[in-house]
Amino acid sequence: MLLAALCAGPAHALTVEVAAPDELKPLLVQYLEAARAARLGEALDEAELERLRSVSAETARELLATEGYFSPQIDSSLTQVGDDWVLRYAVTPGPRTRVRSVGIDYAGALAAAGEAGPRLRARSERAFTLQPGMPFRQADWDAAKVALLRPLLTVRYPAARIAASEARIEPAIQAADLTVTVDSGPVFFYGEPVISGSQRYPESIIRNLSPLKPGQPYRVQDLLDYQAALDMSGYYAQATVRIEPDPELAAAVPIRVDVVERPEKLFSVGAGISTDTGARVQASWLHRDILNRGMRLKLDARLEEARQTGGAELAWPRNARGYENSLGLLIKEEDIEGQESRAMVVAAKRSRTRGQIETTLSLQYQTEELEIGDAVSASNQALTANYAWTQRTIGRAFYPRRGYVLTLQGGGAAEALLSDTSFIRLYGRHTQYFRAGDNGRLILRGELGSVLAQTRDGIPTDFLFRAGGDNSVRGYAYQSLGRTLEGGVASVRYLATGSVEYHHFFEGNWGMAVFVDAGDAADSPGALSPVFGYGVGARYRSPVGPINFDLAYGEATQKFRLHFSLGVSF
Repeated sequence: MLLAALCAGPAHALTVEVAAPDELKPLLVQYLEAARAARLGEALDEAELERLRSVSAETARELLATEGYFSPQIDSSLTQVGDDWVLRYAVTPGPRTRVRSVGIDYAGALAAAGEAGPRLRARSERAFTLQPGMPFRQADWDAAKVALLRPLLTVRYPAARIAASEARIEPAIQAADLTVTVDSGPVFFYGEPVISGSQRYPESIIRNLSPLKPGQPYRVQDLLDYQAALDMSGYYAQATVRIEPDPELAAAVPIRVDVVERPEKLFSVGAGISTDTGARVQASWLHRDILNRGMRLKLDARLEEARQTGGAELAWPRNARGYENSLGLLIKEEDIEGQESRAMVVAAKRSRTRGQIETTLSLQYQTEELEIGDAVSASNQALTANYAWTQRTIGRAFYPRRGYVLTLQGGGAAEALLSDTSFIRLYGRHTQYFRAGDNGRLILRGELGSVLAQTRDGIPTDFLFRAGGDNSVRGYAYQSLGRTLEGGVASVRYLATGSVEYHHFFEGNWGMAVFVDAGDAADSPGALSPVFGYGVGARYRSPVGPINFDLAYGEATQKFRLHFSLGVSF
């Protein structure tokens, strides 16, 4: 052992230097074996240094090939400096290889597909990101094949795969010819749901929430919509919906639904504050399985400075036709801008959600006692039939940057049917979101309302309009724009408001806003005289939802007003 130690060559520390174009140097420094040994501070003898020198040169050629350089010149030198060694590489990558041609072939059901085949193939080929004239890189080549499959995997062909691929390189002319064969596999059609985790609530709830029909062609968006419907139903804390892309099951692939159920009963309390209706506390109790049929009974109470409400609702789970029915009772009392009202509402509703569209048909009976100072003292009642239609294209984002929300409502009452006055009420609201740069968004909002009647007398105030406040015209008090009487502001028959708002978000969850609001409420279209509010604000993306702070200047009142809302539930 002593003789072997005396005969062994001395060990030396190593430094590696790489001279290469800036875009290639980090890649080489990170992956060359010699550079890795130098970073580890290993003591190396001369034989090992020569081995690392040779191996690293070959690795450099392989790395450059992945970036499209197939004829590089690599020179190296090993120099001793004192007791240590310096290994230098001079890399000249040469001309870069570019894509000359792309050929894509298909096998499987897509190759012989009918009318839908050419459209889906064209969509898939548009997703192939590596096109003639572009530099050839291995990472881009791999990503392009993944992108080529994605349109097929999401629609009709979840078992699609790359059956063969080749990148034929001609280094002498720096050209790459690419060929890919895609095997789509069979078209997949939905079979029946296979459900697990359902113990407390009827399994029919899960089946009736499904937007999928047996025999319908597969789409990944269908599974996402089904999963979202389960999440939003209130019965399940967690839900996953998937299929196994087994070609043997393609004719009727089982839909696997796994759920984690929520508790049967829930009691919650909350507190908050808003510049519209002041401080609030609230409590609710929910039973999700009345009569063991999944019927939900909810009791809640909400106390605010300007409004107090209490109610009860009995709701049935969605039926096989997609409808959700409910019966409700609401008692409320409010005093806003001098208009004091006490009302009782009994309502029966039928709602339906199909994709982005939500519709509600309701029959509602309401009685109301109304007072405005010494100017108004009235009792109103109405039996109304109402229809609401809403389309949302913004998904479930707290702060959407594209899409819109459109709401249209229509309803009315007849004096001959438990109503003091015949009227027709029409209302529409549209909010449009636009992306504005990398960190901004633009929001345009408008709303119009009209009550067609010979008189406003006898119409409950819930069917009339006032403007002003956080979600209306900022810079003015909540519902302060209407018919001004001695003692308060009365609701009227026509409404028109609009808003332009820009948001910019900084790093983290904070952002800023600038906005202009305008609008008015009056008893005739000709009497509408919009007032303006201008302001700036702060936005915070909290874990429980958006929090907005706005400081607005009301041009008509020549005063500043703060608008904000905060709340938390337990």
